[in-house]
Amino acid sequence: MPKIVSIFLLYFLMFAFVACTNTEKPSDEQTSATKSSPATPVKTVKNILIFGNSLTAGYGLEPSESYPAQLQNRLDSLKLPYKIVNAGVSGETTSGGNSRLDWVLKNPVDIFILELGGNDGLRGIPATETRKNLQSMIDKVKAKYPKAKIVLAGMQVPPSMGKKYADEFKVIYPELAQKNKVELIPFLLENVGGEVKLNQKDGIHPNAIGAKIVAENVWQVLEGMLEKGV
Repeated sequence: MPKIVSIFLLYFLMFAFVACTNTEKPSDEQTSATKSSPATPVKTVKNILIFGNSLTAGYGLEPSESYPAQLQNRLDSLKLPYKIVNAGVSGETTSGGNSRLDWVLKNPVDIFILELGGNDGLRGIPATETRKNLQSMIDKVKAKYPKAKIVLAGMQVPPSMGKKYADEFKVIYPELAQKNKVELIPFLLENVGGEVKLNQKDGIHPNAIGAKIVAENVWQVLEGMLEKGV
């Protein structure tokens, strides 16, 4: 009799162990609910490359005061999925920029803002040379990223460079914008250039207040190019 009881107890314990370790399968309703639950959409961050000289680099300013940084702050405040890439180099000419551009374009570009030519003007580089280099850079962006939107930031030279040269230089930007069907900022330094209180001591580079106005000049054109539901 004790032997029979022992066998019975052994089978009972085995049955209890199997019952406890059996994984319960989800019901059809649970499975259906899991499959039908929509995944949280992931926003794709797009790149806005600002390619320029000391004006873009933020010469003489704190990094947060440069106009590209202020544009990024505005984008963030509006919760727009765009990242500003500041590719400004102080002293850059259109020739130098044209040579540097291939390396910069290794990273994806969705919007390209071309801010170069100011140093050409201050150095008296022939307008034909500036025009040729700007056109070359536009061509490179279009070839590398055909879907990228392009913005050309217009520049002007001071009257001290001579009226003939100033007139030749001024028309470069609107003519290139029209020819290439790209967006144009008529004059990047509108309401800032020549204003003593809005520039640093060199009279060329905007101070922190002037940089805010420059950011607004860019935003007036950039805003309409942004995709709100990216």
